[in-house]
Amino acid sequence: MAAAVSPLIVALPELPPLAGVRLSSAAAGIRYQGRTDVVMIEVASGSTVAGVFTSNKCPGAPVDWCRASLKGGKARMLVVNAGNANVFTGKAGREACAATAAAAAKLADCPAKQVFVASTGVIGEVLPHEKLVAALPGLHESLTGDGWEKAARGIMTTDTFPKAVTKVAQIGDARVRITGIAKGSGMIAPDMATMLCFVFTDAKIPADALQTMLKKGVDASFNCTTVDSDTSTSDTVLLIATGQAQHPRIPPADGNAARNRMLADFARALNELLMEMALLVIRDGEGAQKLVRIDVTGATNGRSAKKIAMAVANSPLVKTAIAGEDANWGRVVMAVGKSGEPADRDKLSIGVGGVWMARDGAVVPGYDEAPVVAHMKGLEVKIAIDIGLGNGKATAWTCDLTHGYIDINGSYRS
Repeated sequence: MAAAVSPLIVALPELPPLAGVRLSSAAAGIRYQGRTDVVMIEVASGSTVAGVFTSNKCPGAPVDWCRASLKGGKARMLVVNAGNANVFTGKAGREACAATAAAAAKLADCPAKQVFVASTGVIGEVLPHEKLVAALPGLHESLTGDGWEKAARGIMTTDTFPKAVTKVAQIGDARVRITGIAKGSGMIAPDMATMLCFVFTDAKIPADALQTMLKKGVDASFNCTTVDSDTSTSDTVLLIATGQAQHPRIPPADGNAARNRMLADFARALNELLMEMALLVIRDGEGAQKLVRIDVTGATNGRSAKKIAMAVANSPLVKTAIAGEDANWGRVVMAVGKSGEPADRDKLSIGVGGVWMARDGAVVPGYDEAPVVAHMKGLEVKIAIDIGLGNGKATAWTCDLTHGYIDINGSYRS
């Protein structure tokens, strides 16, 4: 039975065609019956590509394939399946990637290394790639420029709603578009990316410039989010530029200052898109009922602040307190202390919903819990932590931990 749609849902925006991108989706019966589970996205010849992948030491075969393909800097096609992650499948997993890429390359008339593949779903089951390959000709015949919503739905697993964002940016006096789709709901913890995310632009940008911007954008977005502290074996974020827009030529890498100026607005729009995409995943966290923002200030440095913020975001005790709408700030203190980062109990301050509950290691005199309790009952919860030791700051995003998470993951394979 399908899970109820998250109360934190954000509706899909209008997703106009993007020059140089065509999409299609189909039901191949890989795991799910009667629902779309394969997506094909073809991009214009000569498209450049960047990517970041999971740091999990047991990555899926598709991650290995994409890492190797990324070295060429060019992309022509992307094939994604849901329901089977093609992870921990040994030689069979590698063969599935090679067979899929070879069949797709033949349809696109391109080298197999320009075909990127991604899989999401159950770990440890051999991917029936013959079903995937059999679906490719029909997918290729049905490619269309307006297939964004179907593609976003086709890559879902335990997601309760499809996820997409689109932005417009300026390069010189020309407008370019950036559109991305993502899937993710559980096994979400930042250490590069946190799920599958595919971003496309009609701009003409060299692969090295795309890589620099993507890495920086992911560090500030996906890598600051967590649902359950588990880093997926399949995490993949790809950024593909089709080069179909007419704009001034991007300067070479040795002219970094000029390049950065020309791409400044594009980088802004890309960063905004990545942040919105990351939050869509957290909003759809398995069983989530609340979106949680954790702001840490006063740490010894930014790295330390981020580690503290993530320790709080990943704490089951903090997350269950939020689910129970319990203003138990002692659990936040615990999570700060367990992070291993510099902290002084007698300088620590904790606030929720704009109300400081504790200052300098003690409860604020006359503290009134009523407004905090009211804030905890909302769909979005904000926690503020001041360490009192320096100028380091960071923000992390998470969701609450409910019985729904157990229900979903207790029966995931059955």
